[in-house]
Amino acid sequence: MNRCFPTGGSPRGSRLALAFLLAVGFLAASEGPAHADPPASGVKPLVTAQDEIIQNVRLEQKLNGQVPLNLQFMDDSGKTVRLSRYFGEKPVMLIPIQYRCTMLCNEELNALTRSLKELKFNIGDQFNLLAVSIDHRETPAIAAEKKLSYIKEYGRPGGADGWRFLTGDKASIRALTDSMGFYFAYDPKTDQYAHPDGVMILTPQGKIARYFFRLEYPAKDLRYGLIEASQNKIGSPLDYLALLCFHYNPMTGTYSVAIMKVMRLAAVGTVLFLALGILWLRRRDRTSERPVESAA
Repeated sequence: MNRCFPTGGSPRGSRLALAFLLAVGFLAASEGPAHADPPASGVKPLVTAQDEIIQNVRLEQKLNGQVPLNLQFMDDSGKTVRLSRYFGEKPVMLIPIQYRCTMLCNEELNALTRSLKELKFNIGDQFNLLAVSIDHRETPAIAAEKKLSYIKEYGRPGGADGWRFLTGDKASIRALTDSMGFYFAYDPKTDQYAHPDGVMILTPQGKIARYFFRLEYPAKDLRYGLIEASQNKIGSPLDYLALLCFHYNPMTGTYSVAIMKVMRLAAVGTVLFLALGILWLRRRDRTSERPVESAA
């Protein structure tokens, strides 16, 4: 489980600690509670408020699920917009976040921004990017302030138009996050939200295509995810060829070499090479067997 709780220490140490907590939380969320000795007869197990929060925080992948595009939010300029405004032509990258969080949420945005700067695709050109607040108390003014710093860090033209920071009411936020399997909980003790981390890639029609998590959003994987979500409408022929050899693993949220695919492609290539070799040999033999006309 990830919490937006501020802690001390160096930035690198904080990232390592966050990664450790994230790994523990992810396993707890996916595998369920660990087995323990049953309580003595007549004794009820003690369930604390923190236990209830942990039970409500998880990331359940809903690949190919439909995001409700009719939901209304407010953009970073204060205008009321529907999600459908950002869909239709391009794939959409989406990150649920809490803007006022100074710890994990910043780490998520920082990690994503580093990858976006390596990514050859440009926000606003090949895809749109939505940051959506999970805290219904946050305002467009807070979103605009957050956007300003990250657009400046991104540093590419068109980023401000293609990267939107949205806020919304509780009902719209829950409808969106529930549709993506992104479950979070409010902790009154800290006035923060406990939540998983996650970057989702959606098709132009609003279908969930890929999940990336564990504070790892490699530029290569984001590129492949966007290409697949666009149904190969973006990217180069080399990208399409690479995707024949790579496979998305939903358990790790990464692309890895698909050994069987590589072996099949190698087998097909070998057969084609042999066939071409045989044709070339036959053609050479026929040429050599033709009678040579004597000179007059």
